[in-house]
Amino acid sequence: MKILIVDDDFKARRIVKDFLSPYGDCDTVVNGEEAIEAFILGWDQKQPYDLICMDIMMPDMDGQQALKRIREIEEKIGLNITNEVKVIMITALDDFKNVMQAYSKGYATAYLVKPIDKETLINTLHQMNLMG
Repeated sequence: MKILIVDDDFKARRIVKDFLSPYGDCDTVVNGEEAIEAFILGWDQKQPYDLICMDIMMPDMDGQQALKRIREIEEKIGLNITNEVKVIMITALDDFKNVMQAYSKGYATAYLVKPIDKETLINTLHQMNLMG
């Protein structure tokens, strides 16, 4: 599995990477703009990401904006919903507005609240059929 971890906080990136490294190759970036660049590069190299774990609150371009742009790129290249990258939105905010925006506007696959628990993250991967 190829995984992209997007978070402006080093410690948060490191924790998620430590949890997911046994299950796939992990790349990390620090904001939404870099996430889009990495996403495009993955497709250009014919090695697209299977999973993106993305923080919502980041400077410059937040996770909601980046996810919207990623979905636009997928639509442009002709991917149907079953072939889209799976995206787990991660945030410190457990508020209904952010949850609804992540699902309705960005078509997030899942939503987790910090601090991330390894068992919850792995269970989420199972629910998304990313693990056997």
